Amino acid sequence: MADIKTRTTTKRKRQDTETEVYLMMSTAELANALPNIVTASVPGPKAKELIDRRDAAVPKALCGSTYPICMKRGSGAMFEDVDGNTFLDWVGGVGVLNIGYSHPKVVKAVQEQAEKYFHTIFNVYVHEGYVSLAEKLNDRMPCKGEKMKTYFANSGAECDENAIKIAKAYTKRGGVICFTGAFHGRTNLTMALTAKKTYAQGMGPFPSGIFRAPYPYLYRAPKGMGEEEAISYYLEELNRIFDEGAPASEIACMILEPFQGEGGFIPAPIAWVKAVRRICDENGILLIADEVQCGNCRTGRYFASEYWKEAGAAPDIITTAKSIAGGMPLSAITGRAEVMDAAPAGTIGGTYCGNPVSCAAALAVLEVMEEEDFASKAEHIGQLAEKGFCKLAKKYPVIGDVRRLGGMIGVELVSDPKTKAPAGDLAAKLIANALQKGLLLESCGSAGNTIRFLAPLVMTDEQLESGLTIFGEALEEALAEDLPVASKAS
Repeated sequence: MADIKTRTTTKRKRQDTETEVYLMMSTAELANALPNIVTASVPGPKAKELIDRRDAAVPKALCGSTYPICMKRGSGAMFEDVDGNTFLDWVGGVGVLNIGYSHPKVVKAVQEQAEKYFHTIFNVYVHEGYVSLAEKLNDRMPCKGEKMKTYFANSGAECDENAIKIAKAYTKRGGVICFTGAFHGRTNLTMALTAKKTYAQGMGPFPSGIFRAPYPYLYRAPKGMGEEEAISYYLEELNRIFDEGAPASEIACMILEPFQGEGGFIPAPIAWVKAVRRICDENGILLIADEVQCGNCRTGRYFASEYWKEAGAAPDIITTAKSIAGGMPLSAITGRAEVMDAAPAGTIGGTYCGNPVSCAAALAVLEVMEEEDFASKAEHIGQLAEKGFCKLAKKYPVIGDVRRLGGMIGVELVSDPKTKAPAGDLAAKLIANALQKGLLLESCGSAGNTIRFLAPLVMTDEQLESGLTIFGEALEEALAEDLPVASKAS
């Protein structure tokens, strides 16, 4: 009996090993797969069970119903859920997965560092990864000035808040100018900076000395203004703050996104940025570029601020996070040395800031992105996607605007192309329909009517074409439902 039991156990172990090998092989194949829903609907039974457990264990604020997905594994721009459905991801962890899921070089870097040590606190003792990464970002970041310095935090909100700390320390001023549509995080200060107060409901009071100017949203410029007239209008509104909000001499910094994310995927016009740079220079105000979402090769440059620098309008400080470490928690604050050295001892840093494992991941990400020219990948994907969306716009006039910088694209839906009334309900239906077909989408904008395109930059052309097909089908189905939007073009 003992021999039979031993043989049975050995056979089972061999079968389990073979299954594991098969799964590893299929994970590699997943990178080139196409969307495929094998359950009757999403969520399938296993996902439904896990979602029910989530709802019982996790606060309601984190338990939405828009995305009933439970991930099992991911590779490239694709992931598989616990029921075996495969999805094409056009959300990318909201801009975290520019390098894609589970890149082997990043996985290897994390494994090697984890075998050495998981943690140091950099304020107490130094580790090589932190210093090497800071050196590389100092060489890479398109900030104003010659010599740069960088330090690290854990998230986008943290790096934005730290950038403002630095600006206040350097200028000895307390005022901050932010913009309509902005999203800078969920800490107390960054909730105050974030425009959409859904993210701050019941969380006040907030810090004082924050002033908001209109962001240049050219598609929705007032009174049908052309670009030049609209930019003049937005600059006049910015300057109004100095008369009605606070004198320029009391403003430490302006913080803005080169390509606004949550506000609707809106690019800042270069002519406006150049004028803002002049205003800052004339008044001793620091300009902070929030590249948490648009950095790390997303916009056709390593950082979108490179476009600013080429136009002679480089920011003083750049913040970045999300895709910097391929999914590991890390963010960076970079500026010229004299600005960064203004922070008094003890006011910056933290227990996990610049964690060794996260720094190892970021060094691998940077190496891969440079070697494989991910900025060009973004431009290639962006061009193909823009062409596809514009083709759909000719067929469906509810696509009011398609705006792009590299591989970062906003597709704005409207109920009427003349009035430009936002079609948030249509966007929600489109997202729900696409999910059932294996395409993950997300909306943004104050009315939730803009679809944000943030696909991993390792997506294949075939996957992109499949996604565009699903997008069109899902939009067609949404328009066929009883919604107060224009029907498709005949």
